[in-house]
Amino acid sequence: MDWDIEAPNVVTEARFRELVESGYSAELLCQESAHKKGPSYYGVWIMRVVSDEGVEKLLVTARTRTTYNDIKIREFKTITGVVSFLIGIGFSHADVPLEKGQRTTQKLAATDKGSS
Repeated sequence: MDWDIEAPNVVTEARFRELVESGYSAELLCQESAHKKGPSYYGVWIMRVVSDEGVEKLLVTARTRTTYNDIKIREFKTITGVVSFLIGIGFSHADVPLEKGQRTTQKLAATDKGSS
């Protein structure tokens, strides 16, 4: 396996986007329940893509010199961050789980794909 092309079970944002556009589902997992702090909601969410056959790949940060090429799970700390990421991929809505352990899954609809 060529590790520079694709590590097993993980993808960066660019590959995540490609897989969602090709029919994979985006699964959002709540790692820490949402709580209100000022005007915003905070928590911890992670994402992965899941194929119809059950192949799962976790979203990770891109490797950089500042992280010494470590692969780290991409964590979203605010609901605004989650929604912004999903809109950036092309989703026209966001279904965000709010309690620890909950998960939601969504697929790009044909109308979403046309607008991305």
